[in-house]
Amino acid sequence: MIRLSQTLTVFIVMAFASMAAAGPQDKPAGIPPPKPVAVPSVPLRIQVVISRFQGEKKISSLPYTMAINSTDAADKAGHANIRMGTKVPVPSASFAPTTPGGAGTIPMMSYNYQDVGTNIDCFVHPMDDGRFRVDLTIDDSSVYPEEKEGTAKLPSFRSFRAGDSMILKDGGTAQFTTAADKVSGEIVKVDVTLTVVK
Repeated sequence: MIRLSQTLTVFIVMAFASMAAAGPQDKPAGIPPPKPVAVPSVPLRIQVVISRFQGEKKISSLPYTMAINSTDAADKAGHANIRMGTKVPVPSASFAPTTPGGAGTIPMMSYNYQDVGTNIDCFVHPMDDGRFRVDLTIDDSSVYPEEKEGTAKLPSFRSFRAGDSMILKDGGTAQFTTAADKVSGEIVKVDVTLTVVK
C-alpha cells in the first residue's frame, strides 16, 4: 500500500514537471494575426467667424471654413489649417552724409515688411454620443492708420491670439472667445460651428 502511494506520488510529480517544461501552447502555424479594423472617416465642416464690435454695432464679420475628415482612431485627429495674409511696408528712415567730411546729412527712406493676416489651426477628435472635441488656435493681426490731424499716417498693428478646446455636436455652435482691444475699444468675438457632411 505504501509502495503504491509512493508510485502515485512520483507519477503526479513527473506529470507536473512535464507540463511545466512544455510551457504555454504555441498557436498553430499558418494562422495570420487579426487585421486591424478599418476606421471610417467622418467628413466635417468647421466654420470660424471672427467678428468685431464697436459697442453694440457690428463693424466686421469674417468667416473661415475648413473641411476636415475625422476618424475614430485614438491616436489620430482630423487636422486643417488656414493661412491668409499680406505684407505691409513699414517706412524706416536713415541718414547719410552729404559730404565726405560729414558736414551735412540727407534722409534715406527704406522699408521693412510686416506680415498681417489670419492663421487658423484646427484639430478634431471624435468623442462619445456623436460629439467632437475641437482644438482651435487663432492668430489674427491687422493694420489701421493713425488719424491724427497734421501728422504722418503711419501704420499701427494690432494682434489677437487665442487657443482653446470645445465640445461640439453636429450643427452645434459655440462662442470660442471674446476679447477687448485696449486701443480702439473694439470687442472681438469668435464663433465656431461644426457640421457633419452627409
